[in-house]
Amino acid sequence: MARVILHSDLNHFYAAVECLHHPELRGKPVAVAGNIELRHGIILTRTPEARARGVKTGEAIWQAREKCPELITLPPDFASYLRFSELAQRIYADYTDQIEPFGIDESWLDVTDSAAVRGSGEQIAQEISGRVKSELGLTVSIGVSWNKIFAKLGSDYKKPDAVTVFSRQNYKELVWPLPVDDLLWIGPATKRKLKNHSIQTIGELAQADPRLLRPKLGKMADVLWGFACGLDLTPVARAGAVPPVKSIGNGCTAPHDLRCDEDAKALLLTLIEAVAMRLREQGLCAGGVAIGIRDCELWSFERQCRLPQPTDITEELMAAALGLFRESWDWRRPIRSLTVRVIQLLPANQPVQLDLYRDEAGRERLEALDQTLDWLRRRFGNACVQRASVLADPDIAQIDAKKDHIIHPVGFFGREAT
Repeated sequence: MARVILHSDLNHFYAAVECLHHPELRGKPVAVAGNIELRHGIILTRTPEARARGVKTGEAIWQAREKCPELITLPPDFASYLRFSELAQRIYADYTDQIEPFGIDESWLDVTDSAAVRGSGEQIAQEISGRVKSELGLTVSIGVSWNKIFAKLGSDYKKPDAVTVFSRQNYKELVWPLPVDDLLWIGPATKRKLKNHSIQTIGELAQADPRLLRPKLGKMADVLWGFACGLDLTPVARAGAVPPVKSIGNGCTAPHDLRCDEDAKALLLTLIEAVAMRLREQGLCAGGVAIGIRDCELWSFERQCRLPQPTDITEELMAAALGLFRESWDWRRPIRSLTVRVIQLLPANQPVQLDLYRDEAGRERLEALDQTLDWLRRRFGNACVQRASVLADPDIAQIDAKKDHIIHPVGFFGREAT
């Protein structure tokens, strides 16, 4: 039986949930945005009324207000968004147990088995759309196809509150004329490389010879060519399935530009402590550390190093990250944001070769200290215990790195913990 894959995308999700909680805002230009005082003043999502006035996601609040002076901005309430996301998942679960989230507001559903009982993929999508509207008060755009890539493309094709079907009969007519960067996993850099080969639409990519693209795109040339041809066979994961964690990361835009080692150290320590705590919560240890630096002109890069021994000890991760930072940055320009990731993850309970020249008793004391701090922070909050070097900068000391962190994107072939 041919697969029937849906991709469900809750429309203007954050803003739509806020309008449910604040009915007086319906019909007005509303946006959910970050905290300006913490320099997180970016539009996360907006209502159709704000979109009609030119407001875009990802732009700064001041840019949005230049286009729409009457714009109403609200801070994000992630607990509410997560609740509505879970309610939507319950609706999906009435149709299939193959539900693969793609962010808080999007999911793939494999309804192949349900189609024999409930009708075609389009009929199931219409039924889901109606239930989301009547039970949650939200609208949803759903793409229907035989593979995940075209189903995702279908949910983006027409918004809001729409169902789009890309079948084997119509995909060349509907999909191939679309810009090539509408295809999942093709970003600005890949788009430029494809443009150099005179490829600007999905159809042109499908009709290209992937052997000619390999020198520029490597193995992704064959992957993207297969996507454009509708050859994606990636299965939809079962509900609750957890792919292996590949890295744990945390990043933050500083409340003010960082101009010296002490400034950077305070923010790095805040981030590393949150990363190390999450590492221990998941029973893992890290074989390497990576740091990302973005300066005041928005130029960014990442550096990484291996650790002498896999560890989940905060002090050891701090020493590696701080050493890597000092090797990588010369302070020609101030720093706007920092990111820390732990990589090469391994189970924490694996056997470890002891080192005669390492202070193993000291490491045991540090492990006990970490466990005590984790217990205190879980019970009394992340700010109940802080390091003196962090308290030296009151602005950074106010950051709750468990909440004010950058969520690293979910990978196609794996998952990054947040």
